[in-house]
Amino acid sequence: MPGLGLGNIGGEGNGRSHCSGGKAKLLALGKDLPKNVLHQDKFVETYLHGTSCDDPATRAKLERLCRSTTVRTRYTVMSKELLDEHPELKTEGTPTLTPRLDICNAAVLELGAAAARAALGEWGRPVADITHLVYISSTDIRLPGGDLFLATRLGLPPNTVRTSLLLLGCSGGAAGLRTAKDIAENNPGSRVLVIAAETTVLGFRPPSHDRPYDLVSAALFGDGASAAIIGASPIRAEEDPFLELEFSRQEFLPGTDKVINGKIAEEGSDFKLGRDLPEKIESHIEGFCRTLMDKVGIKEFNDLFWAVHPGGPAILNRLEVCLELEPDKLKISRKALMNYGNVSSNTVFYVLEYLRDELKKGAIREEWGLILAFGPGITFEGMLVRGIN
Repeated sequence: MPGLGLGNIGGEGNGRSHCSGGKAKLLALGKDLPKNVLHQDKFVETYLHGTSCDDPATRAKLERLCRSTTVRTRYTVMSKELLDEHPELKTEGTPTLTPRLDICNAAVLELGAAAARAALGEWGRPVADITHLVYISSTDIRLPGGDLFLATRLGLPPNTVRTSLLLLGCSGGAAGLRTAKDIAENNPGSRVLVIAAETTVLGFRPPSHDRPYDLVSAALFGDGASAAIIGASPIRAEEDPFLELEFSRQEFLPGTDKVINGKIAEEGSDFKLGRDLPEKIESHIEGFCRTLMDKVGIKEFNDLFWAVHPGGPAILNRLEVCLELEPDKLKISRKALMNYGNVSSNTVFYVLEYLRDELKKGAIREEWGLILAFGPGITFEGMLVRGIN
């Protein structure tokens, strides 16, 4: 735009070589992971030993769950050293909310700041050029919030406009992209830093027959942080966008507020996923996607590339069957699940990292794609995007 020193990428042309200056674009990505690696084939022994559980039925169930997740590796803040320092975390019935929050609050700052520095390094412009911060977390509970501490730690200007999206679960990352898109397109010259940071420490519990879903969480979820930089009208010589954010949509399904259910208690968080979650998503997904596809006249689901938050293999399998997707359409979502597990709001950014790799290799022939995520509500988050060469 005039007077802002912002160039316009694209111009004339067809396919992914074209992008419109006024639409927000994904300019850079970054991530950070805890140093503790969980190998899925060794997890059962590690978890049961760490929680002093020797119940054969629990072991057998957890082994089945670990195989069914398709996860190979995850990363975690929790460690033997932390359990030795806080043995109350593995003691049933002990009030542990305060130490859990202390651990979580420190961890999300460290991980989030490192992910942001990685994105800023890739972007290449001064941190002072960041005008807005969008912070996403379901495990950061304090006043002031993590957004302020991250802004301070990163050296963002004091007049950086901060927005926090908290307790959105697995839809948080897509909600953050939608929020950043709206900010970038309505504030000419703005550059939005998005940070998502999550840890499972709040929900770490010893196995209990009274809480069977704890084993599902233990087998599926991981920790980590991600960051992205969003802006419109990229500077040609300085910025290298790879995805244009075209149209976004959010919708919740009335009467499904108990399907993804959680609360914070003195012993930590209690989180449950209903077994009918994949079925509920399947019943609504076609119409939700078509509303976005209609914006550009696309009729066939296989004429898109897909970046779906991999909440679990059952959700991906249902989408693939329901929408009659070709086997490779959800490849990058399955790859993210395999390599990181479900890292709540972060995981969609890990999927986007793989998407960027595929775009740069020329492995994706489609011009348009969909970003999808599903969170408490049940809330659907979707965005129609356009690949940029």
